[in-house]
Amino acid sequence: MSPALQSDVLVIGGGLFGTFTGLFLARAGLRVTLLEKGQIGAQASATNFGNLRLHGRSALQYPLSIRAQELWENYGSLTGEDCEIDRTGHLYFAGGERGETQLRKDVETATRFGVESQLLEGALLRKRFGFLSDRIRLAAFSPRSAVANPRLSTPPVARAMVRAGGTVIEGCEMAGFDVTSGGFAVTSTDGRRFEAPKLVNAAGAWSGALAEKAGEPVPMFSAGPPQFVTEPLPHRLHPSVHMVEGDVIVRQIPRGNIIFSGYPRTHSLPSGAFTHVPPAKTLRGMRELAQCIPMLARAEVIRVWSGVEGYLPDMLPVIGPSTTMPGLFHAFGGSGGGFQIAPAVGQCLAALVRGEASPVDISSYGIDRFTESSEVSEKIHLEFDQ
Repeated sequence: MSPALQSDVLVIGGGLFGTFTGLFLARAGLRVTLLEKGQIGAQASATNFGNLRLHGRSALQYPLSIRAQELWENYGSLTGEDCEIDRTGHLYFAGGERGETQLRKDVETATRFGVESQLLEGALLRKRFGFLSDRIRLAAFSPRSAVANPRLSTPPVARAMVRAGGTVIEGCEMAGFDVTSGGFAVTSTDGRRFEAPKLVNAAGAWSGALAEKAGEPVPMFSAGPPQFVTEPLPHRLHPSVHMVEGDVIVRQIPRGNIIFSGYPRTHSLPSGAFTHVPPAKTLRGMRELAQCIPMLARAEVIRVWSGVEGYLPDMLPVIGPSTTMPGLFHAFGGSGGGFQIAPAVGQCLAALVRGEASPVDISSYGIDRFTESSEVSEKIHLEFDQ
């Protein structure tokens, strides 16, 4: 048997949570080895909508989100590459009375954290964003929000990590791990062995199995939003547009194509290999889009897809140290909002791994907030199955 590869930290998972954690650790001088079972950034980090949305978030998440936006705005300096970040602004609109009530609360919360979120209604809304249906009465605009190309976002982070001295190994699926006198030993399905004093669980929708082996089961399940893209059209949709109720999330890329995402999300296959999008959900999304933005009623859909992402009952990720195994750290469960916060997740977790204070308080994201059974989890499952 070949000798084990020795590192200071092993990171399991090559999505944005894992690669940003690895990048900040490598830049701090640690020997980091990142193991990815497939290809870097090929799962949820690549198949999401690409929203860098600042407003409309849980109050708990604003400090992390604001720090993340600062890092996205310096993505070129961090990685030396580009991922088509575009500060389009984000238009958040309400589809009905329930959404209007929520939107007003969201604007108050954003303002409290210093995030500009301009409330728009009546003639001002019609003048600025006339593409919205007349039935839409209330919206809010966040000028600092942006979008990025998710398919281009993760590989540059991994390459920057390698340039900083880290090691990335693709096609390396973890078969299991053991606790050793020196920390952890991870064995791959093809028999390779990796050892390090610290282990980071950033395996995305597959993180639950590792957490369970550590004695920390979480009520996480895998799902993905139905998404589609249209033919290229004249460019008229400048901001990213998002219904508070979640039925419509849409943006237009510079090439003219309209990208759509929305609820209800679809559960992934039991194998976790992919998320199938039922045609009925695509048709539902097309109808909702046409009702909210009438000028897109005749746009032709050319491709449909989804991804595999881990969701937790409170729709917030797990970030922080294990409560059962010293040296184990978790970063998973983006729950539909992980793309935007990813750089800050990596920066904060890397600080904890190094034994330093996190630059942002992440105590609310501990894995100990869950129990084995959860009524909230059942409620979320039912909502996603609609």
